[in-house]
Amino acid sequence: MLEPLGLDSTAEQLYKSMLAHPDEDFTELSTRLRMDEKDIHRALHELSALALVRPTLQEGTGYRAVSPDMAMEALIARQQAELTAHQLRIDTSRAAAAQLIAECSAMTIGATLAGGDAERLVGPDGIRERLAVLATRAEHEVMTFAPGGGHPAADLEASRPPNAALLDRGIRMRTIYLDSVRNHSPTLDHVSWLSARGGQVRTAATLPVRMVIIDRHQVVLPLTTSDARTGAMLLKSEGVVTALCALFESVWATAIPLGEAPTTDQHGLSNQEAEILRLLDTGFTDEAIAKRLGISSRTARRLTAVLMERLEARSRFEAGANAVRRGWLSPTR
Repeated sequence: MLEPLGLDSTAEQLYKSMLAHPDEDFTELSTRLRMDEKDIHRALHELSALALVRPTLQEGTGYRAVSPDMAMEALIARQQAELTAHQLRIDTSRAAAAQLIAECSAMTIGATLAGGDAERLVGPDGIRERLAVLATRAEHEVMTFAPGGGHPAADLEASRPPNAALLDRGIRMRTIYLDSVRNHSPTLDHVSWLSARGGQVRTAATLPVRMVIIDRHQVVLPLTTSDARTGAMLLKSEGVVTALCALFESVWATAIPLGEAPTTDQHGLSNQEAEILRLLDTGFTDEAIAKRLGISSRTARRLTAVLMERLEARSRFEAGANAVRRGWLSPTR
């Protein structure tokens, strides 16, 4: 029954028996449970590792079973911490993989062009024109990462006719913006318009790279992540496209639909605050955090100061240490 919590049947029987008969020793437990003392010792070691028993100076096994309410709360909290740490590792790996693909695309232009798996797009006009052609040829779906925070009103206005044309043709459009656009009126008006026309819009605290996927067959990525306007690559390699489609789906699954309010975790941290804390711990400056989250440097400094105040920290190092102690960051990060 307790296997989902990490206990096998032997350890579970021993734990329950120790609760019911706290004064029994190894021999008595072995007789009652019909187990070898070797199995008793192994199960006791497992219970100790899960903090379900504690050392005691009383006679018997030298351990006493922790009450079920305290024990289960500790086990669930431990699993939640492990899940959070695992999700952080997934997010970090996902972002690193996407950035690696984007940065390496510039170094492999010659080889990919020779094989016919890529096309180089030069400058903002070249990118815009090629995207327009791809949009007219789209047959099923367009998936987009749109980092950068609030977008200029003129750019948003110019994008409406082609977006409307896609939606009118029944093309499924899924777009992920940064959470920060929820505080930028022009961009929020645009994504609300897009949503009203049938486009699906979600937001995330950060996005690994600017990206447009057409019909799961072609992907447009910037040549450099620092400035997407200098040039881009249209990639057609099946392996790369499949990996980036999986990246999009994983971010989409955890992104927040536009019509829903952002949520907080068990520590009261929003997705944006949790990401700021992770970036601080990684060594990002306020300016780098601002760029990553699509907010101003002033806002980044304010949010950082609020987090440090909540953590009662006077330095970023102390903030990281306090965050680990409170369970806001995994010690194995």
